[in-house]
Amino acid sequence: MEKISKKVTAAGLLVALGIIFGDIGTSPLYVYRAIIDGKILTDQLITGGMSCIIWTLTLQTTVKYVILTLQADNNGEGGIFSLYALIRRHAKWPVVFAMIGGAALLADGIITPPITVTSAIEGLGKDQFTTISIVLCILVFIFFMQRFGTASIGKLFGPIMFVWFSTIATLGTIHIIDNLSILKAFNPYYAVNLLVKHPQGFLILGAVFLCTTGAEALYSDLGHCGKQNIRVSWIFVKICLLLNYFGQGAWLLNHNGTVISDDVNPFYSIMPEWFVPFGVGIATCAAVIASQALISGSFTLISEAMRLNLWPRLKINYPSEERGQLFIPGINTLLFIGCTIVVLIFQKSAKMEAAYGLSITLCMIMTSCLFGFYLHVNRINNLLVALYMLVFLTLEGTFLLANLDKFFNHRGFSDGGYIIIIIGLALFFVMFSWFRSRKIKNRFVRFVPLANYFGKLYELSNDTSIPKYATHLVYMSSANNPNEIEHKIIYSIFNIKPKRADLYWFVHVDVVDEPYKSEYSVDILIPNEVIRVEFRLGFRTEQRINAMFIEVAKELVKNNEVNIVSRYDSLSKNNIMGDFEFVVIEKFLSSDSKLGFFDRIIMQFRFWLKKISLSEEKGFGLDPSHVTVEKYPLNIGEPAEVKLVRVKGGDKTLFDAD
Repeated sequence: MEKISKKVTAAGLLVALGIIFGDIGTSPLYVYRAIIDGKILTDQLITGGMSCIIWTLTLQTTVKYVILTLQADNNGEGGIFSLYALIRRHAKWPVVFAMIGGAALLADGIITPPITVTSAIEGLGKDQFTTISIVLCILVFIFFMQRFGTASIGKLFGPIMFVWFSTIATLGTIHIIDNLSILKAFNPYYAVNLLVKHPQGFLILGAVFLCTTGAEALYSDLGHCGKQNIRVSWIFVKICLLLNYFGQGAWLLNHNGTVISDDVNPFYSIMPEWFVPFGVGIATCAAVIASQALISGSFTLISEAMRLNLWPRLKINYPSEERGQLFIPGINTLLFIGCTIVVLIFQKSAKMEAAYGLSITLCMIMTSCLFGFYLHVNRINNLLVALYMLVFLTLEGTFLLANLDKFFNHRGFSDGGYIIIIIGLALFFVMFSWFRSRKIKNRFVRFVPLANYFGKLYELSNDTSIPKYATHLVYMSSANNPNEIEHKIIYSIFNIKPKRADLYWFVHVDVVDEPYKSEYSVDILIPNEVIRVEFRLGFRTEQRINAMFIEVAKELVKNNEVNIVSRYDSLSKNNIMGDFEFVVIEKFLSSDSKLGFFDRIIMQFRFWLKKISLSEEKGFGLDPSHVTVEKYPLNIGEPAEVKLVRVKGGDKTLFDAD
């Protein structure tokens, strides 16, 4: 969505309602139903459950995210990778927290659309086949529409969510008077009493946690609304959520001593019968919006991971010119397949609840760890940092233990949370492998002083006995030090068919911690012979190197720093610009490389991922018609010694010129 003012405005508040609170705003559809699942209704269960909801929303959502975590904004941007970018210059090891959290958040994106849409459609009371068919059709529509962006329909999100929150608040308020004793749930005693005295009371926290699963979105979508708009709108959202939960609780108190069947949802039960079709319609719209927010957030998450070298390069489309609008076809397909599988396996939202919340708990724990480190590097009192870590790691660790019941659930395949954990582990392995393999590769990349080759480059450029390869030869370099260059580039210029050019350019891209930075610097090493260009781009900035490089060349020409006119006489006299040829060197693992078993698997997996991901030239946004791709062996470790023995008896001379 478009980045707007950080100040509190009516537009900002409306946008926050539309794109920030979709996930947490649809939680009343399933939270209370998960709490009472298969249990005899008692005052202890209902009131204690309500008390747990109140204090979970207060401690986890309000205190941790709305008040504290939103403070860690990276030039107005939020999310677990933005948080990691704030601290990675102080230490590299927290990247593990970022990878685990990112993988868990992506896994959550696979379960959120099915559970929210299914919970909404089940209100129609149709048979299971019809319900599943409708849900799948809605999911097809949601994922198909991603390619067009949300610039137009996004403007409707805010008003629709305002209607949604107003509706659930009204319905809840009407039913609170059914049993006003539910209001005593504000006393945390009832939450503690439930957890300590109710049979399996501790495990109920796994259901309670569902009320705060959307809290991570408050931080991830910080850049779309600004922290003040999120904080102010949260007041309205929290009041509406609590009113609806209170209404459901009051309705349940009037059914003490009974067991509510799986087909009865307290959320729809507090609606007048005539209003149910309208309620289902509004709930479906809210579910679509919640799904849209999670899907868009997944695109942003993956794009950040790619810039931070935590994910293979994938094709990114930009449906509109609005900031933050992007579409990743590969991830869209992956999420759609995952969501479809979840719907077909679980079929009912009540069964999806068993898998929901487990992965996002891990994400929240990782965010707590990163934020604690962020507080430390910003010189916050260590006692306060320790207090923060103690409170929230204890709270989230408790939720994690309760959610683990979903992993070890004995009721069968369709009720286990291990499916989402397997998905999360697979996503983490991709991130870890890509990060680890890059570290292995970089250990063995050889850099040489660029100044040692100035004379040779000058001589080669002016050696007319060698056919000219290009007027301007541009190499993409990974050397951070401007005084160094990869040995493979020197080898490419002088040894792999000597490449004579009038002007050699070395281009380096440095991904910086500021999300939208777009800067460059130029080092003219030999006037009109050798030039180095360094781009400093934010981790959310699209790397359109081809277009950026042309702008740099135009600026240098304008300042009379370089002459890019063709050196051919017939073209030079007509002032025609010379040709530009980019060279990208792709590495492959040499058969001579000596690696341990685990590292070899990691490297082989990396090169397999490279085959199915975006090529280097496309990843840099280069024009393929002006790109040469060269293969270069990556020799890791000393090659194995080759032992050959010459057999003298086999030597023969077949022809003697004398």
